[in-house]
Amino acid sequence: MVETKDKPGKKRVPATSEVPEQQARSGTQSIERVVGMLRVIATRGRRGMRIADVVDVSGLPMSTCFRMLQRLELEGLVYRDPLTRKYHLGPLLYELGLLAQPRYQLSELCNEALLVIADQTQDTVYLSERRGAESICTSRALGDYPIKALTLDVGIRRPMGVGAGGLAILSALPEAEADHIVEASGAQYAKFGSAFDPGFLRAALIESRARGYSFLDSAATPGTAAVGVAFPPKNPIAAISVAAISSRLGPARRVEVAKIIQKQVRGICALLRADVPSAAVGQRKQAI
Repeated sequence: MVETKDKPGKKRVPATSEVPEQQARSGTQSIERVVGMLRVIATRGRRGMRIADVVDVSGLPMSTCFRMLQRLELEGLVYRDPLTRKYHLGPLLYELGLLAQPRYQLSELCNEALLVIADQTQDTVYLSERRGAESICTSRALGDYPIKALTLDVGIRRPMGVGAGGLAILSALPEAEADHIVEASGAQYAKFGSAFDPGFLRAALIESRARGYSFLDSAATPGTAAVGVAFPPKNPIAAISVAAISSRLGPARRVEVAKIIQKQVRGICALLRADVPSAAVGQRKQAI
């Protein structure tokens, strides 16, 4: 290290390597808060959130939320509707997403499989992808049955385990990793009601592993049930689930629906192994 002498009375400016670690931590925490705020707003999908809801979900003081949202709006990361006063994800995120999209094309890869499943089951089909300890709905296909279970919009994210897709991914992970996620996400689960306590989730994981697919009935959404299958089996990155009114997913039919999903999932896994370009995905045959 080269030593320099400071002139008398002159305040010494520390070198970059001497910046206190506390300042670095503070900067990291600021980034975490911004990302956390965007995640909070994203939980409502395209419906948006009023500031009171942001405060309630984030757990931050009203003054802090107000300042953060003001700044995020100036930067284009959020947008406040002047009529509803609800905050939505902003235009800058959309513009950045256009650049990132080619790297994340799983929804395009799965599109035909979702349509086949929707046609065969007549119910609503969802693609959920893993994002850390959460799952996010990235695609949806609607069947022709007149009563539809529209429990998710594209873009909605939830803690893994809330919903059949997330539960399927969670159950396919190594047990230690799944247990850690359940333990760390307790506060997030609590926001979805008393049904999602750790005991319920651990029992649901055991049942899902034994069956080879997940099943939830009237858990997050009363009156609706869903079956989910994760893929690939050894390193799950996503799941396909079928949701319907509870009466349509009795014991016999849920097994039948699981087999329909599993057949399409095997085809998707074959495409993933082959690393087929997204442009060729639409050319695969219907009889996967």
